[in-house]
Amino acid sequence: MKKIIKCLAIDDEPLALEIIEAHISKFEHVKLVGKCSNALEASEAIRRDKPDLIFCDIHMPEISGIDFVKSIQNSGILVVFTTAYSEYAVDAFALDALDYLLKPISFDRFKKAIDRAEEYYEFKAKTIQPQSELNEGHMFVKADSKMIKINYEDIWYVEAFADYVKIYTSEDKRIVTLQTMKNMEQSLPAHLFARVHRSYIVAIQRVESIGAHEVKVGNKYIPLGKNYKEAFSQMMYKK
Repeated sequence: MKKIIKCLAIDDEPLALEIIEAHISKFEHVKLVGKCSNALEASEAIRRDKPDLIFCDIHMPEISGIDFVKSIQNSGILVVFTTAYSEYAVDAFALDALDYLLKPISFDRFKKAIDRAEEYYEFKAKTIQPQSELNEGHMFVKADSKMIKINYEDIWYVEAFADYVKIYTSEDKRIVTLQTMKNMEQSLPAHLFARVHRSYIVAIQRVESIGAHEVKVGNKYIPLGKNYKEAFSQMMYKK
């Protein structure tokens, strides 16, 4: 059965909310669970309605859309930014945004964002194991039109690659799969792997040294992002 994608629209312009609502109404498997005019309302709506996907304006009173999404970055919610300004695209995709829609939002362009969300959840349903399987020491990913088994102990690190990730099982051998870094992070056991940068996850057992700005795994120096440094350092020092 196809997943019903629950959506939340956040915008301080009533007309923009109406357009999003009208677009969503044309999809059988997409449901609008709420409309909010600011970040405070959105926080309450997320706790109450638990949306899968939010459409978030960037220019809003008090708290910008960028800052709001940063506050929910580890929630697992997909984010599509909606704005009249193109210059924020880099900031948006640095937050692993699913898409970036420029106003006025045409239905054709909106449909592409929904298609991406549906593709994400279809792929997730096929590739993510139940929690009970995380203790079995392996995962399956789709690559080259087949499901490939990867033992956790064989993974060195994971690198973001556009809409894909590269899973390195040695210094020069890798498996490329259609996946988001956020989804991959949730799939890997937290006691074995750590996010050290928005583009990298490392296997803790493979870490040879930790510098001020990088982590060494084998002969690879991986950047240590400032947003991940404190949590990663605390985790490693407890080992």
